[in-house]
Amino acid sequence: MVQLSDAMSFSAFFAGSPASKSTPHLYISALSTWHQDSPIWRNWKGRFEFIPRILRRGAIEIPLLTIRTTYVANCVAFSPDGDRIVSSFGDESVRVWDAKTGEQLREIQGHTGWVNSVTFSPDGIRIVSGSGDNSVRVWDAKTGEQLKELQGHIDWVRSVAFSLDGNQIVSGSDDKSVRVWDATTGEQLRELQGHTDCVNSVAFSPDGNRIVSGSDDNSVRVWDAKTGRQLKGLQGHTDWVKSVAFSPDGNQIVSGSDDKSVRVWDAEKSKLLRELRGHTSDVNTVAFSPDGTRIVSGSRDKSVWVWDAKTGVQLRELQGHTNWVRSVAFSLDGNQIVSGSDDKSVQVWDAKPGEQLRELQGHTDWVRSVAFSLDGTRIVSGSDDRSVRVWNAKTGEQLREMQGHTSWVRSVTFSPDGNRIVSGSDDRSVRVWDAKMGKQLKELWGHIKDVNSVAFSPDGNQIVSGSDDNSVRVWDAKTGEQLRELQGHTNWVRSVAFSPDGNQIVSGSDDNSVRVWNTKMGMQLRELQGHTNWVTSVAFSPDGDQIVSGSKDESVKVWDAKTGEQLREMQGHNSWVRSVTFSPDGNQIVSGSGDKSVRVWNAKTGRQLRQLQGHTSEVSSVAFSLDGNQIVSGSDDKSVRVSANLNPSVLWVVNEDGWILSGTERLVWLPSTICNVLIHPHNTLIISRSGSVTISFEECKLGTFWCECYTP
Repeated sequence: MVQLSDAMSFSAFFAGSPASKSTPHLYISALSTWHQDSPIWRNWKGRFEFIPRILRRGAIEIPLLTIRTTYVANCVAFSPDGDRIVSSFGDESVRVWDAKTGEQLREIQGHTGWVNSVTFSPDGIRIVSGSGDNSVRVWDAKTGEQLKELQGHIDWVRSVAFSLDGNQIVSGSDDKSVRVWDATTGEQLRELQGHTDCVNSVAFSPDGNRIVSGSDDNSVRVWDAKTGRQLKGLQGHTDWVKSVAFSPDGNQIVSGSDDKSVRVWDAEKSKLLRELRGHTSDVNTVAFSPDGTRIVSGSRDKSVWVWDAKTGVQLRELQGHTNWVRSVAFSLDGNQIVSGSDDKSVQVWDAKPGEQLRELQGHTDWVRSVAFSLDGTRIVSGSDDRSVRVWNAKTGEQLREMQGHTSWVRSVTFSPDGNRIVSGSDDRSVRVWDAKMGKQLKELWGHIKDVNSVAFSPDGNQIVSGSDDNSVRVWDAKTGEQLRELQGHTNWVRSVAFSPDGNQIVSGSDDNSVRVWNTKMGMQLRELQGHTNWVTSVAFSPDGDQIVSGSKDESVKVWDAKTGEQLREMQGHNSWVRSVTFSPDGNQIVSGSGDKSVRVWNAKTGRQLRQLQGHTSEVSSVAFSLDGNQIVSGSDDKSVRVSANLNPSVLWVVNEDGWILSGTERLVWLPSTICNVLIHPHNTLIISRSGSVTISFEECKLGTFWCECYTP
């Protein structure tokens, strides 16, 4: 039975992939990327000894099935037997799919507005849908025939649900009302009034006696399903409540909100039991597992999270969608999760309960800044998750986490001796930390807006900072006293750095200028004009003779630090350049960009030497190790990558469809969940909550020799 279930999952996974259209990859791609503890993989791996080998590090999840559509997936739900999935998209139809193969079984037409919510009846015979045409409709799940049309709402219907006995339907609408209907006759039984804004989500309690609703008025409300009287009002969310559900025993309620939180409530006492934090954007959808032990949530941050319902601990993070996750649901046996997204896909995940394999390590939001320690053994990173973290540069192990900032951390760096770390944040503070103990040493206040950039002087005695308040400030690193305020920029200061001798400071600003200052006097020495948009990053060369700058105009420019003359301009990035710096020997420049790439340039000629791929979102920060042999990069994809600053001996690239190419030849196809954390030929390390994947082509029989990968 286990082998049959695994075979069905394997078939579903492969049927929905691009590799299914390529005969060799029926063997090469699907088998290479399938779960290596599965019966399918163990039984067949001996016959396919010469296919690529994939080594997973960490909790990487691969969807069992991906259904591609032409519209965003607003709502998804399993049938009670788990064989079908019903979905609504950004159109006027309801669609039913085979949950094993992804085949569309039927398309149900009738609504004249977008369908926002769909679900099966408890017996699986009917489907109910709510639409922007203000109606609730009931359909025969097998034939698609419309059975009832329930009229009464005067604005969009956002949510619909059956009672557990299937006799009633509840609906929530933009008209601020919750309505209860007879599922057989279509008669409106009750109208529940109380919400002061749109009702986004409704559900019955398991015994059918209560209804829960969530609204744009930021509240969760509990109602008597028979009388329509409001029983409870659960207050705590600070933004719209998008989704609500009862636990299977009816004792708890889970809610998800645009305040980025998932909250668990005592349904009887109206008491907040737990607040689950981790999503970095709006939580659009939540649900309990059928046994009540887990909660699943989907967010605008593109992720699906699974939580322990009792402790609030995150168990899993399912990464695969490339846009907002709108809807999630468990299958009735709790073994699968279905998710629908604005990326126009429906994905089915293996959700079988199991022990958490490891503590998830890594930032939970965009990584804004990274730097090596001078000895190259550690990496420091700052993130929108408000934390400063220190990592082992060789293994990726998290050494410590510094908490204290109350908003995004924009900039971090080590002191020259490696004993301290300085950080700048949107909370307007500059903070100094003990790099070994993680203890906060100083908190420097003075900026009146976000701090975008910080740096130590070469002797470690001073700190410079740049802010959205248009100022550059110099501080005593030991006492925290502000020494000078450098005024001149007419817009936000994005980047600051000391010269190697500490006598000068360079700054880059949204006023499109690069400015050079005398450190002691605070006097402006030069203004370098040439960029046609914001200057996002600046740095001195190791000898202090040159300055490099990166800009939103997509260029990297090199300047004579003494005369202010522009020496070179490097073009190649096709989005804004967010970070630049010189190599320790001054011969190279590295840049990170919104085009997701890291590029290395010859500092003397301006020629591009190499392009490092791998990040799946904008690269916000780059830095060299002291020996110049490694580059660290941080990205909006929440990961930190370390790359060798060498031309790799094995050349392959990954295209947007997930194919690994050698030249024009397809080697193997990988699902997006693997591509997102794949260690490329130039990578040596990935630090990510999603883990990492290494692929080996050693002894593989690919290309024209693909038929030799099989041993009879």
